[in-house]
Amino acid sequence: MPATDPTGLHRVLDDRVVLPQAADRLDTRRELWPDEVRIRVERLNLDAASFRQLERTHADGDAVRKAVLAIVATRGKMQNPETGSGGMLVGTVEEVGPESPLGLRVGDRVATLVSLTLTPLVIEDGLQRWDGGSEQVPCDGYAILFGRSIAAVLPDDLAPELALAVMDVCGAPALTARVVEQYDAPVVAVIGGAGKSGSLSLAAARRSGAKRTVGVVPHAAEAALLRDAGVADEVVVADAREPIQLRDAIGTPADVTVVCVDVPGCEGGAVLSTAPGGTVIFFSMATSFSAAALGAEGLAADVTMLIGNGYVPGHAAYAVDLVRQDAGVRSLFERRL
Repeated sequence: MPATDPTGLHRVLDDRVVLPQAADRLDTRRELWPDEVRIRVERLNLDAASFRQLERTHADGDAVRKAVLAIVATRGKMQNPETGSGGMLVGTVEEVGPESPLGLRVGDRVATLVSLTLTPLVIEDGLQRWDGGSEQVPCDGYAILFGRSIAAVLPDDLAPELALAVMDVCGAPALTARVVEQYDAPVVAVIGGAGKSGSLSLAAARRSGAKRTVGVVPHAAEAALLRDAGVADEVVVADAREPIQLRDAIGTPADVTVVCVDVPGCEGGAVLSTAPGGTVIFFSMATSFSAAALGAEGLAADVTMLIGNGYVPGHAAYAVDLVRQDAGVRSLFERRL
């Protein structure tokens, strides 16, 4: 066996040296290197961009299920070849290597806080309990965590499905809070405000001192849900792919704009809706970062643009606390489940 590496390089089967996320295929043997942990998988959570692409491409749920099985069997991980994205999982710690730094114990029920795009994964039940119609995938199999992986023990007071959904997007509210705290009572607009990451980001902005929060949604039905939840100070309906429509719907430019939608083409509108000196945070895997950069240049927009990478220290505990404390956010999550 090759020497272990905390980033998982020893699991890469490509001819060239790349990190596991960039690899074409990973080694999925169940035997552990000393710093690894093996998880018995209970449920996968496919990221929104990946699942929507699979839905659009395949005729029915059975075809979606077969596509996921084929991806995992071919690559040794769940990484949609079209979107490049994956998701995360919930499971129970099955074995811990003697040199693992993660602090996990056999029997811990955990959510992984690293992407399935870099997690060695084996599915052993053919996804027989999944109809292919939702992002959450009941699953029996195993996954491997590396020395630099991240996992959080599931809270006892939340259903596993709810905890998984929250932790899947826990980087968004934590980074939103960090950015909002850098401003003095800013206006914050969240595009995709009724979604998982969007609703959490709205709650985080309010908690962190936003003067006004604006939730942007694509149609009246989601607007009604967001208003009922009371998470945003103002709710507006706009197609985020239409820059002028989005700018006019938001009105006064936002100091902080958070993009949480899983469709491409929202870059220009987000930049156009942000005040000079403001910040745009892109949390969508559908974002074209070249389009964002060139669009901002073409608009002579003096804005800072951040890529939400999904990790901020303490992000899981922060997101779980928001769901515990904010009944509106929790109601939006539970409706989706």
